[in-house]
Amino acid sequence: MIDPEILIRKGMPRGYFKDIFVRLALGSVTYLILIIALLLFARIIIDGAPAIFSTKFPFVDIEFLTAKNETLHVFDDAEGTRHQLPASKYNEYLDAHPGATIYNEKTFSYSGGGIAGPIAGTALLTLGAIILALFFGVSAAIYLAEYAKQSPFIHAVRLAILNLAGIPSIVFGLFGFSVFVLAVPVITNTPSDRSLLVIPLLINDFALSFQGWNSSLMAGCATLACMILPVIITASEESLRAVPQGFRDASLAMGATRWQTIRKCVLPYSMPGILTSSLLAITRVAGETAPIMFTAAVAAKDDFPWEGLSNPFDILSSQVQALPYHIYTLAARIPNSEFTQRAQYGSVLVFLILVAVLSFGSMLLRAKLRAKLKW
Repeated sequence: MIDPEILIRKGMPRGYFKDIFVRLALGSVTYLILIIALLLFARIIIDGAPAIFSTKFPFVDIEFLTAKNETLHVFDDAEGTRHQLPASKYNEYLDAHPGATIYNEKTFSYSGGGIAGPIAGTALLTLGAIILALFFGVSAAIYLAEYAKQSPFIHAVRLAILNLAGIPSIVFGLFGFSVFVLAVPVITNTPSDRSLLVIPLLINDFALSFQGWNSSLMAGCATLACMILPVIITASEESLRAVPQGFRDASLAMGATRWQTIRKCVLPYSMPGILTSSLLAITRVAGETAPIMFTAAVAAKDDFPWEGLSNPFDILSSQVQALPYHIYTLAARIPNSEFTQRAQYGSVLVFLILVAVLSFGSMLLRAKLRAKLKW
């Protein structure tokens, strides 16, 4: 064993070996996490690829991505041939073979057809939540960064916003259910029997009824927006504060108002940071299950959210399917089998691809803005 005193006399730092050990330990932990993530993604790709990709042109199972979700019927015919048909094609088979004998029939809920409904619902929920959260979040960030004076009250507000970021999603789900589903005031001429309070408006028979929006797309978007508001407010405020004060001083010296200065000289240069916060919010909103389970999502829905509506705005009051809830239903509420696993892993892979596309698009937009706006 080498005497440390000899190494010191030869110019070797005293903490040389300790530094090497710490670097190796930290590097090992980092690469271990990377390996675990790669193994997880590899497992999802290997198990989910057969449900999405095929060996024939166009090498993608278009039906899985565009068809509605249905019950899968698995059965043998009189010749011993095994069939796996979604409910619609199963009914067509029965019509085409009247009186045919069916053996060993089994049904698997939500495992046939495709996942177009959950994809559409996830996209609508994500888009609605981001629009609401960006509007209210950026507005609050502008006030806190540009207008509010430093005081104990403002510090308490910032602390409350930071604390909201750590609340579990299930709590937001219960909050959304109790507020947006059951208690938000609406103007109607037919108040619900369960309305908490009815205030007549003295205009025809209309009244302000505290009866909520029921389980709907609007309630789900509002709940998800509340959940990501802390992230967007905090990141947007930091982005606004990162803009040099000289920009504001020069604009005000030229005679611009405070709002003109914010709109022309501050907001454009803070947009890359605001988009970064929206990027983080997109990935969280798209993957949440608990909030939408209480406020918007249903396991089975025959139509797309926009089908059968006389008024386009009625889509806001309709329930939707969503990929996270669909995956939860397949994994936790349906007996596990090779048929449910195909739908489950295929849905997970599509969900990861969807989130990756949304994130990549936000990154490209942020990079494009960042290249244009430099100081």
